[in-house]
Amino acid sequence: MKNPADDLDALLDALPHELARRVRALDGVDGLLEVVMDLGRPPEARFAGREERLADREVSADDIAFVTARLGHFGDDNRAGIERTLHRISALRNRAGKVVGLTLRVGRAVYGTMEIIRDVVESGKSILLLGRPGVGKTTLLREVARVLADDLRKRVVIVDTSNEIAGDGDIPHPGIGRARRMQVVSPPLQHAVMIEAVENHMPEVVVIDEIGTEQEAAAARTIAERGVQLVATAHGNTLENLMLNPTLADLVGGIQTVTLGDEEARRRGTQKSVLERKSPPTFAVLVEIQAYQKVSLYRDVAATVDAILLGLPVAPETRERDGSGELRVSATRPSRAPAEVVERRSTPRTPRVAEAEIVKVYPFGVSWNRLEDAARGLGLPVAIVREPEEADVVLTLKNYYRRRTTRLRSAETAGVPVYVARGNSASQIASALANVFELRRGPEDDALGEAREAIEAVMNGGSDEVELAPQGAYVRKLQHELAERASLTSRSTGHEPYRRVQITK
Repeated sequence: MKNPADDLDALLDALPHELARRVRALDGVDGLLEVVMDLGRPPEARFAGREERLADREVSADDIAFVTARLGHFGDDNRAGIERTLHRISALRNRAGKVVGLTLRVGRAVYGTMEIIRDVVESGKSILLLGRPGVGKTTLLREVARVLADDLRKRVVIVDTSNEIAGDGDIPHPGIGRARRMQVVSPPLQHAVMIEAVENHMPEVVVIDEIGTEQEAAAARTIAERGVQLVATAHGNTLENLMLNPTLADLVGGIQTVTLGDEEARRRGTQKSVLERKSPPTFAVLVEIQAYQKVSLYRDVAATVDAILLGLPVAPETRERDGSGELRVSATRPSRAPAEVVERRSTPRTPRVAEAEIVKVYPFGVSWNRLEDAARGLGLPVAIVREPEEADVVLTLKNYYRRRTTRLRSAETAGVPVYVARGNSASQIASALANVFELRRGPEDDALGEAREAIEAVMNGGSDEVELAPQGAYVRKLQHELAERASLTSRSTGHEPYRRVQITK
């Protein structure tokens, strides 16, 4: 098997001799990411965190012609390669179709990268990999294909649209092991080749890089429904990004609007029109690649999407492997910044909670989405539950509490504290939550106190306009709500971190 240094030599041999010598003389050349050659600009070598100029002169048309003559054919996606290597060369063209720039990206087969998710790969579940460009999605995908084919002895077929997984040429790079590779004539035909792979070659696993169109998403669903394990990457950094992408949302089950009955809407404390998952997700597991050897893992995509749509907080499993090879696994929790305080009813067992302890809240008539926003804003560990019997506390509104409904009476009888918010706005819900956790007074309380004083000054005619001290976005939102309740006008001015609220009549 060729080692990474041999592959790097193959890339450098395609460069003009002067530039190849300069690259080889650079410190840390084994960490080279790419060489960039743009007509009329100095050539550059790029590393993680630094760039090196390779010549004082500008790149000429002869330099670009020298390189392109040593490459394979450029496809419809303007990508080419060097046979039996993983290097990818991408072209910039002018309006006449002439190549005027090249990005020569170094491709390396890195072994052992998939150990961080090996248990998930071996489970046989379909896995979707997300992450920003250059974070290592394709490297991880290639290693997963090799392990499935060589270690687990499965029939693996790779649909390699840009020859980025298995390299250029008819003979695939040894980095994919025993896995078979199907090349794609043109990127728009990827979905057809995906279906062909299943129909003609009886794979147990299909590996796909960059699902990006509605047709490809539909093909992926078809493959999954035939019982074939899918391992793929897709455009997007996070699960929530994918849910908002109308083209690819079907990969995680799709989103649809559902109209609830009056009773169900009241029980949930939501509007009658809500978002729900449309169908089972194509991929059972989703992995967000944060950095080399650091991922966030969602083991149950269906349950996670449902929780997000219900406004419940979700906590992915975070995995990170340190320099010694030790794997650290932890659960993450979203957090932001705080707000004010309100009244409390029924105190049989007030939950004085430790900071890391999760409090289960049953919202009765309270907006689930605003409750989640308020919990994040206050940095509180809150889990929203569907039934009062499951809750540590119940959060409701004044008008609901006055009616003394059966659910609220049952909760109080069972000793579950009932907290009452003055209204359904974000600031009022945040105040009630702050009371639940008995928060100490902090700088955000001072900011809201300043807003109240400004409102009083404007309403009493002491000033036509008052400008408040700079605050973060969440606190400014609460200040705006205070001004709105006083029927005053407010607006944010300035730029971060000095953006602030002005209150006027």
